[in-house]
Amino acid sequence: MHELGHTRSANRRDHLLHTPDTFVRTPMLGIERGMAIVHISPAAGAGFTQYTAELEPGGTLAPAATQRFVYVLSGAADLASDSSFNSLSAGSYAYLPATPAHTLTAQQTTRLAVIEKPYQPLDGTPAPTLVTGIETNILSTPLMGDPDLQVRALLPDDPSFDFAVNTMTYQPGASLSMVEVHVMEHGLLMLEGGGIYRLSDAWYPVTAGDFIWMAPFCPQWFGVLGKQPAKYLIYKDWNRSPLG
Repeated sequence: MHELGHTRSANRRDHLLHTPDTFVRTPMLGIERGMAIVHISPAAGAGFTQYTAELEPGGTLAPAATQRFVYVLSGAADLASDSSFNSLSAGSYAYLPATPAHTLTAQQTTRLAVIEKPYQPLDGTPAPTLVTGIETNILSTPLMGDPDLQVRALLPDDPSFDFAVNTMTYQPGASLSMVEVHVMEHGLLMLEGGGIYRLSDAWYPVTAGDFIWMAPFCPQWFGVLGKQPAKYLIYKDWNRSPLG
């Protein structure tokens, strides 16, 4: 039934909530036998691009001109470069520098969360190399000592990386202990469960499948609703001076 223009999606100066009812699938250069849902990009003021790639069996994601992070939401894909081969299943991820070139090929119908960002070199520090892993194999740590809020850091704690990607899992009733206001920019994809997100001066119900962009200094807070845990994948710029 037509909802007469109603949606939970919202686009404000310092944040975006992108909900599945407003997703537009589009062809994208570099994707064969697949489509992309672009959630955020520099066209909207972000310093990075994040999209969901939906690949048919045999569909491919070609090399990017920038560094790239890929998290497998469902299905499986083969990651191949001149020097390595990895099979990535749901919950697996990879950090891919701009060189050497790589190709991702879907073994079956596959959905990938993809983050792309121009790399910011750091004087005296070599650029990072390929990293692959499985999210559930990463040791989780409590955020600010709260055992009901667990964080898994998917990239090494190393200054060569100019961004971080984590998962955060909240047990029912858990919430951030404060409203955060900081210089870091975020891209957030809800993976499981739901709750209430404060963004700037607005409160939004959110659920699995939603995407959120938070600009630097956007007031932000999250609390779980319901009897199930909530989990999201979150990007932030990291390890670089805000002065550029």
